Amino acid sequence: MSLGASVMMPIIFIVFGLLLGMGPGKSIKSGLSVGVGFVGLSVITKLLADNLGPAVNAMVKIYKLHLYTLDIGWPAASTVAFGTQVGAIIIPLGLAINILMLLTKTTQTLNIDLWNYWHFAFIGSLVSIATNSFLWGAFAVIITIIVTLVGADRSQKKVEAFYGPDLKGISLPQAFCVSFIPFAIGVNWLIERIPGLNKIDFDADKLKKKFGILGDPILLGVIIGILLGFLARYPVSKVLQLGIILSAVMVLIPRITSLFIEGLNPISKRSQELIKKRFSGRTFSIGMTPALVIGHPTTLVVSLLLVPTILFLSVVVPGNEFLPLASLSGLIYIFPLVLPYTKGNVLRSFIVGLVSLVLGVLSATTLATIFTKAVHMVQANLIPAGTHSVASIDFAASPLAWIVYQFSVNLNIIGPIIVSLVTLALMLYNRQKIAKDNLNDPKHSEVTASAAKH
Repeated sequence: MSLGASVMMPIIFIVFGLLLGMGPGKSIKSGLSVGVGFVGLSVITKLLADNLGPAVNAMVKIYKLHLYTLDIGWPAASTVAFGTQVGAIIIPLGLAINILMLLTKTTQTLNIDLWNYWHFAFIGSLVSIATNSFLWGAFAVIITIIVTLVGADRSQKKVEAFYGPDLKGISLPQAFCVSFIPFAIGVNWLIERIPGLNKIDFDADKLKKKFGILGDPILLGVIIGILLGFLARYPVSKVLQLGIILSAVMVLIPRITSLFIEGLNPISKRSQELIKKRFSGRTFSIGMTPALVIGHPTTLVVSLLLVPTILFLSVVVPGNEFLPLASLSGLIYIFPLVLPYTKGNVLRSFIVGLVSLVLGVLSATTLATIFTKAVHMVQANLIPAGTHSVASIDFAASPLAWIVYQFSVNLNIIGPIIVSLVTLALMLYNRQKIAKDNLNDPKHSEVTASAAKH
């Protein structure tokens, strides 16, 4: 795990490509494209964090936005996740559950996004520390994996339809992203019933067509950067610099994510060929990182607009003690599975993000005590001197993490029984939907007709 995603994922892709029979040349090129994509994404994300961070810190000081629990970001959360007994066995355990679900037809996703298994390990680690039990931690892991795979299956067709043919046969089984599907469905349902609001339909392309250069991501980045600079009371030179940097982020992230697509396509096509040949009557999806799609313009625009919004709301939300800071550059990961449901609508996506974050900071506040204890146990130097409580947006602000933790730890035996029954019901529901989808698949109909004829 110390290799990091930029090295580990290319190795996984090369091995996977060879196992699929792609040959050394194509496998190596696919793997290296993914590796370069991760490096590029890391560079641009660091550029965003390095420039957004000081502006956010300036706003915190100017407007006295101080809260008790400090945001130490997802790197600390992933360190905690992989630094426990549960984290040590997460990859074999995760793969075993995935294979078992494939065999029982309760999922159709093969999740090879091994780096993001840390989300499963994170909640398992917190539960194991809270209960002082490895087995209860493993229980929490299993529940989280199953729910994530079901969510990935149920959203796969929408992902394919929204993001286009490059993601044919691809699902996004990342636990943090899956958490926000219910919010997207709920907000959509509510807005459809509000006259006037339900008529507002602006995605990134429509903004560009209606407002011309003013709706272009390259200028929207400048505008948002200037807004943040003014809120931070920067001098004019720094305001303009922040505008140009955020404009660069808006343009470069989509171009870098195209490298993921370039590495993914050969593996995706080869996987579909083998599935069609060897498993007639069944469809499978390859589970990939949401980094494939975070470059969508709506994701970038909405994420940047949410930065000042959630900063100020965090101070006024009753019961909240968590101020998101270090994690703000990662807000883009809220939206990969939101946009397919909002169809890229900027207003609806913004509202989903806002609702998700308001509940998310409350979740992070609730989990801060056990999060801080876990960091002390695994790597205490991650906690800055003088800080007594820490958390992060990813994965502590996830409703899935909060639910699994509460039902595993705080409700005696009743909680685990309830969450187990709900998870079992989701598996059976997913199995039924998979069978129905396969039955309605035109390829399946052709196979059945051919068998009947012979």
